[in-house]
Amino acid sequence: MAQHQPAQTQLHTVTQLAAELGITARTLRFYEGKGLITPNRLGTTRVYMARDRARMILILRGKRLGFSLREIAEYLDLYDTDPTQKAQNARLLKLVTARIVKLDQQRLALDEMLGELHDLKRHAEQVLAALAPPKSKT
Repeated sequence: MAQHQPAQTQLHTVTQLAAELGITARTLRFYEGKGLITPNRLGTTRVYMARDRARMILILRGKRLGFSLREIAEYLDLYDTDPTQKAQNARLLKLVTARIVKLDQQRLALDEMLGELHDLKRHAEQVLAALAPPKSKT
């Protein structure tokens, strides 16, 4: 019977971690190449620890929320250097607040564009309706 390692010491191969996170092995290697994760090696095989898995979850969340790799790297670096996580959370608050402001601005711009597009659509429909031949009464 296979023994399961505790979550803290569980090792993952590239394939296993990629499948668990719903990403490709190439994605893991990309973030490794950027220095955001640092897997250990057993011979020629990369093995990812719980720390690498946690970092990947943070990286993927950061990307999904629109943060740059530089911003994600700064955040991860703070995690390693500040055991109280005060600096990390202060940086997170600053990044999140700026992202919210940017998204709110984009939403306003999108709402304005959609309004203009709806106006143009109604105008085109009215012009076409006015130019359409009258329906014959049979």
